Amino acid sequence: MSSTAETAAPAARGGAPSRSPRGWRIVAALAVTQTIGYGVLYYAFSVFLAPMARDLNASGAQIAAALTGSILIAALCAPLVGRRLDAHGGRGLMTAGSVLGTGAVLAWSRVDSLPQLYAVFAVIGVACSMVLYESAFAVIVSWFDGPVHGRGRAGALLALTVVAGFASSIFLPLTGLLVDSYGWRHALVVLALTYGVAAIPLHALVVRRPARTGRQGATTEERAGIVRAATRRRPFWLLVIAFTANGGAAAVMAVLLITYLIHLGHSPVLAATLAGLLGVLSVTGRLLTTGLQRRMPAALIAAAIFTLQGVAAALLPLAGRTVPGAVGCVLGFGLGFGIASITLPHLLVERYGTAAYASLSGRIAAFSVADKALAPLGAVALAQAAGYAWVMAAVALACVVAAVALLAYHRVCAAARSLKSGRSPSSSWRISSLQ
Repeated sequence: MSSTAETAAPAARGGAPSRSPRGWRIVAALAVTQTIGYGVLYYAFSVFLAPMARDLNASGAQIAAALTGSILIAALCAPLVGRRLDAHGGRGLMTAGSVLGTGAVLAWSRVDSLPQLYAVFAVIGVACSMVLYESAFAVIVSWFDGPVHGRGRAGALLALTVVAGFASSIFLPLTGLLVDSYGWRHALVVLALTYGVAAIPLHALVVRRPARTGRQGATTEERAGIVRAATRRRPFWLLVIAFTANGGAAAVMAVLLITYLIHLGHSPVLAATLAGLLGVLSVTGRLLTTGLQRRMPAALIAAAIFTLQGVAAALLPLAGRTVPGAVGCVLGFGLGFGIASITLPHLLVERYGTAAYASLSGRIAAFSVADKALAPLGAVALAQAAGYAWVMAAVALACVVAAVALLAYHRVCAAARSLKSGRSPSSSWRISSLQ
């Protein structure tokens, strides 16, 4: 017998009326809020680390722990936020989150001790869970549904992530300029006001939930049934493994790549330049992935790119001492740097529909976001104990695990579809075992 998740999926994808004009206005608004949100709530932190450590008489590790705690709190909030998004849409939640984020950054500018800093970043973690990618993706998925709009959804997610992918490129130098000109406390006030002025009205006035009619509007019980059915089957947990493993690997490379390239003998300027390619390459990878999804299964595309990342990480200790070798390895890893963010929504909607998308995405984010916070800490400890070569080996292994999990996911889903197409009454138990 087919699962509740699969039964609901066709209904959730069924012929929705065209909502593209308003949907694309929402995409444009979210592109702005995600770019500023990531820039202010996440990327700017690295610029403030040194001046905060000096003024608060704390070590860099003690200051950095605030950001780690913030990411973990965002992971803990993800399932609850997902359920709220499915039930009520993103307008109220994202507006409240942007108000909360603005207030938290203003409070950050006034901290005088580590406990105050940690308290402020706990609030920032809650705000991030309400306003960043997971929430924005849920809003877009709810607008671009149905067989006609599936291609529009891929383009909308791509457009959002391409624009927001420049958040670090914009806000790292901007924040540095503000700190040099006004000091870190006044710089935070400017950033908080910039975020609030942009995000609060855009979330409140532009973000909307599409009207649902008939079977398009799932009840709370139906959504809960989809989630229960999904989380009791192998495919969902294969997605958890794949995107948690790859997310941790990407986080380690983002944090340690510059340090490791310097360790290999490259100058700090070259190391920073090569690491900066990751952002540019993430855009390239997203464009490539979105184009290929029209011709190939998304799980296979992501598995191939994750494997390429694993090979690049494994070769970096061997080939990375030369400039061409380092460039090649960074290029190989960077192509997959941003594809998880657009592949996971595609796979979730393809299998489970849109009715419980945010709830399922939140369940996965609880694992993957937590791993992004903890993996770099483990990598630093491993580097100190055994050396950076072992860190790269661990990154390569994580990428391979992610690729194998996606291959298994594709095989299970393909086998289930094949059995359904030529289904006999005696094959029901076989479909259930595959699912």
